[in-house]
Amino acid sequence: MVQATPFLLVLSLALVAPGFSAKKCVLTGRWMNDLGSNMTIGTVNGQGDFAGSYHTAVTATTNKIRVSPLQGSQHHTSQNSQPTFGFTVNWSFSDSVTVFTGQCFVDETGKEVLKTMWLLRSRVDNIKDDWKATMVGINIFTRLHSQRE
Repeated sequence: MVQATPFLLVLSLALVAPGFSAKKCVLTGRWMNDLGSNMTIGTVNGQGDFAGSYHTAVTATTNKIRVSPLQGSQHHTSQNSQPTFGFTVNWSFSDSVTVFTGQCFVDETGKEVLKTMWLLRSRVDNIKDDWKATMVGINIFTRLHSQRE
C-alpha cells in the first residue's frame, strides 16, 4: 500500500488540476490605465477583430480632448487564456495616431490586467523634424466594473 500512495497522489492531482486552470482574460469591456485614461473595447469577432473608443486623460496639445475611435485585433485564443492584441487610436482632436500592443493577463488575485506598450506618431511640418515625431511608452490597464457587478 505504501508504494501505491505516490501513484494515487499523482493520479488525483491529474484529475483535479484541470479545475484550477487559469481564468480567461477577456478584452471586451471598459478599462482605465495608470494615467486615468478610459477605453471601451467592443465584442471581439470570430476573426479576432474589435472596435471601441478611447478617452485620454493626457495630451501634449492645447486642443480640447475628445473621445477617439480605436480599431484592433486579438490573437486567436482557442486555448490561450491570456491573449496578445494590438489596436490603433486615431485621435479625433489632433494630427496624431497611437498604436498599442500588449497582452491580457489574469494576476494572482484573479484581476484582469492589460500590459501594453505604445508608439505615438505626431505630424511634423518637414522631414528635418522627423526625429521628434514619435514617442514610446507603456501603460497598464485595469478593468472598470459597473456598479451592478
